Amino acid sequence: MSVATDHTGPWTVADVLALPEDRSVRYELLGESLMMSPAPGLRHQRASFRLHVALDAAARAAGAPVEILEAINVTLPSGLVVPDIVVADAGATVDDGVSIDAEAVQLVVELVSPGNKTMDRKFKPMLYAEAAIPHYWRLEFDPAPRLIITELENGRYVEQTTALSGEVTRLDTPFPFAIDPAGLARQ
Repeated sequence: MSVATDHTGPWTVADVLALPEDRSVRYELLGESLMMSPAPGLRHQRASFRLHVALDAAARAAGAPVEILEAINVTLPSGLVVPDIVVADAGATVDDGVSIDAEAVQLVVELVSPGNKTMDRKFKPMLYAEAAIPHYWRLEFDPAPRLIITELENGRYVEQTTALSGEVTRLDTPFPFAIDPAGLARQ
């Protein structure tokens, strides 16, 4: 971790992308400040994987020209973030890069864990809206899993619906998708 502690001056996207890969921590750049957070826990990983699989199946069934990715670097006008799940234009993922530009992202999904509530509920949505990402979904775990579906309207995210546990919610965008969040985090 000496690379991060020995750095002086403001951070750039290139600085962050040059850090060695470390699966125990996520690096994000907000403005010129490096943010580090621990790798997500089991419940988070379980739900992310299951939601990824469900989104991928729905995108394939619809013939949507997208790729579903987990924990990929996304370059924003104001930095670099690592959303839990990204739905990106398939053409933007052809090269084997380490990041994709926000303009190629159709949807970001954040799974709210105890250590990142403020980031996922308040700060990251502002950054995603600034980057004009059309859809932002947030999976809340407590008291029961629920998926808050928002769309970008006039520069900010507006809630369209909430998928509640025990109910199947059907969505049309960014492609047809049906979800009951009840089983996402269950062991």
